[in-house]
Amino acid sequence: MRTDTSRPGTPTMLDYKTHAENDSMYNTPPCWAMYICGLVFAKLLKEGGLPAVQANNEAKAKVLYDVIEASNGFYNNPVDPSCRSLMNVPFTIPKDAELEKAFIKEAAAAGMVQLKGHRSVGGMRASIYNAMPMDGINALAAFMKEFAAKHA
Repeated sequence: MRTDTSRPGTPTMLDYKTHAENDSMYNTPPCWAMYICGLVFAKLLKEGGLPAVQANNEAKAKVLYDVIEASNGFYNNPVDPSCRSLMNVPFTIPKDAELEKAFIKEAAAAGMVQLKGHRSVGGMRASIYNAMPMDGINALAAFMKEFAAKHA
């Protein structure tokens, strides 16, 4: 291996000279993480790049926030609209905390899992990260509407 290829500003972890001088014992580059990042970046580019992914995430979040807002108070989102997340949509059923347990149970029976809210906050939380397709969002939105109609 050539050891004269160092460039100023190269991070130590990525500097082959450092590895050569330490008989490759300095540290192992995080190969798996680099590989996975490459796959994720390729997928994001295939989907149209960051602007397209951003628009998709905004559209997904809007579907759920719209259901909450249109529920006439059946559902509540405690987060100020200017601070709402595109990735995690928390909501509660202020009318009856017991309905939240029923919501989680019935949603699980319908194939929608991991909706239980954070243990310090309670309620429900829909995590709608990049991998969640719009079909999943639409299914949750439809379930939320049906549940609210049944328990209003």
